[in-house]
Amino acid sequence: MIELATTDKEKCILVGITTRNVSKEKLNESLDELELLADTAGAVVVEKITQDRERIEPATFIGKGKVDEIAARVAAEKIPLVIFDDDLTAVQVRNLERAFQCKVLDRSALILDIFASRARTSEAKCQVELAQLEYLLPRLTRQWTHLSKQFGGIGTKGPGETQIETDRRLVRTRISHLRERLERIAQQRSVQRKERSKHIRAALVGYTNAGKSTLLNHLSGSDVFVENRLFATLDPTTRIVPLSSSISILMTDTVGFIRKLPPHLVASFKSTLEEVTEADLLLHIVDISSPYFEDQIHVVLETLEDLKAHDKAIITVFNKVDKLLDRSIISSLQERFPNSVFISATRGINILGLKEMILKVLNQEFMEETITIPHSNQRLIAQIYNFAEVLERDFKEDAIEFRVRFAKKDKNIFDQLLHQASSS
Repeated sequence: MIELATTDKEKCILVGITTRNVSKEKLNESLDELELLADTAGAVVVEKITQDRERIEPATFIGKGKVDEIAARVAAEKIPLVIFDDDLTAVQVRNLERAFQCKVLDRSALILDIFASRARTSEAKCQVELAQLEYLLPRLTRQWTHLSKQFGGIGTKGPGETQIETDRRLVRTRISHLRERLERIAQQRSVQRKERSKHIRAALVGYTNAGKSTLLNHLSGSDVFVENRLFATLDPTTRIVPLSSSISILMTDTVGFIRKLPPHLVASFKSTLEEVTEADLLLHIVDISSPYFEDQIHVVLETLEDLKAHDKAIITVFNKVDKLLDRSIISSLQERFPNSVFISATRGINILGLKEMILKVLNQEFMEETITIPHSNQRLIAQIYNFAEVLERDFKEDAIEFRVRFAKKDKNIFDQLLHQASSS
């Protein structure tokens, strides 16, 4: 147990367990992160309680002795909230709330609460509400314990089941409406991405609070909302970023990743995360000052693999280098991550080096070619605009000469277009 200072905020206790698959060190890292999540949600942690177990207790997640210990602490200090580091079943939540006589949340519920408080746009609010309802649906039974058969008596069992089924039906209907609405938003985003497809697009990805929004502000001169809290930004923001006097790219800030990210959130934020899968280049922002940055890199790479975006060109941007106490690790990280750069987005350190790295990778991944198309072949001209970034146009008497930039992996497609142009 670790005693922590208290404030006027809502007090809470954090609970986690070690098992065969979870070491003490990993649990401490996870609980430190859970503390940050609790702070973001507006709570202050007064104690972290851990337990070593061979297996999870089906009824209460933790053992009976630990339940009694926490219940006594909650009653003595009138603590209104206990947060578990892992997902709980509906039965476990119900049993724990009875034992503690206070609110019980798991990690997913806490993250969903933070997302709900941070959602600003209509799309983000829809995405969060959908995730919350999908999380709530299998747990609806605990909302109606006052009508359950445990109280006995004639007429209690039937109405209890009827009310629960009615509520489930309402939730499923709302989920269906939200999915339809998000599908329409996804189609609109697809149109927007198609309009931007002629430009080189980069996406900022990384662990939450790694400094993505701060970096986008510095590179583009914009004013994306920034706060030193987890999940300060939920909505993707796209800005034009000049790399040199002649080259600019579109850069998108995306929602931050985190370990144990609820699957409902990943599914709900599908249209937002498609900004990652559609990008030509990924900038993986890493908070090098975090003691857990190695683990955070692993989480982000795993998430990119889940999104089928792990094979894209990636620049690893180690941010907050000004806060790094041991700089001897930089050389080893440069060897492990060839396309890496070390910066401070807040202080503007080595931003020029980052731009040079982006240009270097673009030269490795993209190529420029010239194609001449007759005025009469409007279909092929349209294909060129959809396929590549048009850098220059030279209007001749009976044709247009285009200088274009495209990904090297698409060279076969360009050769086909070139063949069509020469035969038309």
